[in-house]
Amino acid sequence: MGPHTHIALLHYSCPPVVGGVEEVMAQQAFLFHRHGHPLRLLAGSGGVFSDRFPIEINPLLGSRHPDVLAAHREIPSGSGPVEAITDRILEFLTGVLPGVDVLIAHNVLTMPYNLPLTRALHRLADSDAVRVIGWCHDSPFFYDSYPDTLTGEAWRILRSGNPNIRYVTICEARRGRFTSLFGEDVQVSVIPNGIDPGEFLVLEPGIESLIREWDLLEADLLLLQPARLHPRKNIPFSIRVVRALRDRGLRARLLLLGSYDPHEDGTISYLKELKDLTADLDLEDDILFLAEYFFRSDGESSLTKALIRDLYLIADLLFLPSLHEGFGLPLLEAGLAKLPIVCSDIAPFLEIGGSDVCTISAQDPPAAVASRLVEFTQSLAPHRMFRRVLGSYRWERIFVEKIHPLLQEVVA
Repeated sequence: MGPHTHIALLHYSCPPVVGGVEEVMAQQAFLFHRHGHPLRLLAGSGGVFSDRFPIEINPLLGSRHPDVLAAHREIPSGSGPVEAITDRILEFLTGVLPGVDVLIAHNVLTMPYNLPLTRALHRLADSDAVRVIGWCHDSPFFYDSYPDTLTGEAWRILRSGNPNIRYVTICEARRGRFTSLFGEDVQVSVIPNGIDPGEFLVLEPGIESLIREWDLLEADLLLLQPARLHPRKNIPFSIRVVRALRDRGLRARLLLLGSYDPHEDGTISYLKELKDLTADLDLEDDILFLAEYFFRSDGESSLTKALIRDLYLIADLLFLPSLHEGFGLPLLEAGLAKLPIVCSDIAPFLEIGGSDVCTISAQDPPAAVASRLVEFTQSLAPHRMFRRVLGSYRWERIFVEKIHPLLQEVVA
């Protein structure tokens, strides 16, 4: 599948209508757009919630169109009205889908809210005019309380697999249910719903750029050290701990938030020492000197409070192995951000953090501290869940590992 595969997304409704499927479809639309796929979005209700791709609203695709509801009521006495509206919907779809390679229909093939639409999609798939993927979130037949009317012959299509449609559902449990519904000979793939961390956390554009350029969310462990470039901050020790983590097979990154004065010889010299150590330990891709990244040509830093807050949101640990401190403001910031803290066992840090921080000795070997960090983070259920979400449920990863291969297979 080339970069210009044209995709259409369809559901009964789209944003600003609020709903889980509406949100998933919108997120997928932005995902396909980011990856260069021309696309259009079709819905029965909602609005033009983005100008990045065409959005077409046709009430005939929705769940509340009067003609659709009337046709549903007349099903027991004959299929004439359903057939007539099916033809109207099919005519509309064939008119808007030329050039579209793949139509992803969210939930409309298995839910009973617009039977003519369901029938039209089956005919479209059988005509081979476009490849149809049925993205199935739910079915009324999974519940004991479904209406008796759905047992009628006209509604059988909701529980009948079509060999010309490729089915996808959102979790293994749902796959089992849909396989039982459609029959074992119908293939149902699992692609979970995802989340966009930048959008959910409302990250600043500068942090989103940093994440993309350095692949920060692919790291196993992100350490944040917001400390000035000064020997008492013990930054060479932090760099050696990262090397020890790498030696354990972990993709660790250190975000150094320390400021420096480009006009002060001592600071420049110390920065050079740190960068030389980074190079000697082969960590150029793992130690990020953020003051340089956010340094403007006028000599001022563009690191705003919002950007600094975002670093606390994406990091796994606040790491402060300082030799001496007067206080320790980053511990307060980390506390507000609910960021786990690993710090040296000096008096100011102990006074602030008490038993709610993980302490290390700055005299311990870096390898021993690396082991302590791993042990500490693995004991934290929120950290494990954070890493689970980034590893398995981030839309970008889902696209690369699951959606893109599926599209390649469908259009092959």
